[in-house]
Amino acid sequence: MKKDDSWRVPDELWRRIEPLLPARPEHPLGCHNQRVPDRQALDGILLVLRTGMQRGALKATGLYHPSSAYRRFREWLAAGVFREFWRQGLMAYDDLARIDWRWLAFDGPQGKAPLGGGKNRPQPHGQSEARHQAEPADRIARRPLGLVVTGANTNDLKLARSTLESIPVRRTLPSRSRRQALCVDLGYAFRLVRELAQEYGFTLRAPRRRSQVSSKCARRRRPSPRWVVERTHSWLNRFRRLLVRWEKLEDTYIAMLHFALGITWFHSLLSR
Repeated sequence: MKKDDSWRVPDELWRRIEPLLPARPEHPLGCHNQRVPDRQALDGILLVLRTGMQRGALKATGLYHPSSAYRRFREWLAAGVFREFWRQGLMAYDDLARIDWRWLAFDGPQGKAPLGGGKNRPQPHGQSEARHQAEPADRIARRPLGLVVTGANTNDLKLARSTLESIPVRRTLPSRSRRQALCVDLGYAFRLVRELAQEYGFTLRAPRRRSQVSSKCARRRRPSPRWVVERTHSWLNRFRRLLVRWEKLEDTYIAMLHFALGITWFHSLLSR
């Protein structure tokens, strides 16, 4: 039995992700070097995700060759393994404990992307990127429900709808006795976001600008629960591969994010 030592996949997580892996492809000529076992390949992917090391350094670990590591990663990415792993983590937690939809917190902090931009990558990443997340009110499972990655030069309000639409599980609809709030910062405090909140049945909670708030009102204001999504960004950055985006391709970086989110949701499930 393998325990969770932060870079090898523990038995419980392996039981969750193994059924999602595609069948082994057959070589067209019938000859092929011995294929690295799937669990060993996943250990290498998790090692890169946890430590932020270059894939080329995998050769020194003795796990498998870096080119084989990348081919396996792209093979599983094309099969949708990492996104489905995240979705099943959300569904498993919702079935057991029910996700708390009393409010969602939005945030889109910027991070470094040294290899972004360029004529071969038309996405507007430039030298930085933004990771927009939606997070629920659950006190234990404060993990992202929705995720969108864009260039840092994209205004936050333009990503509000796509962040909500990226949530892969069905949301419980609000009622008169159980309202739902959408907590945002000033980057989202615009008319388009207010209309979006109304469309989805949310009560928008956005800070007022200093010119609109008197000193007496400022003292009486309750703090917004939006701080939890900022804390979660810090937790995700413990997966060092996510702290600075060295991935040239957007889908590769998003797959790493989905893998990290799946791990965190299953850990929340096991901690209950």
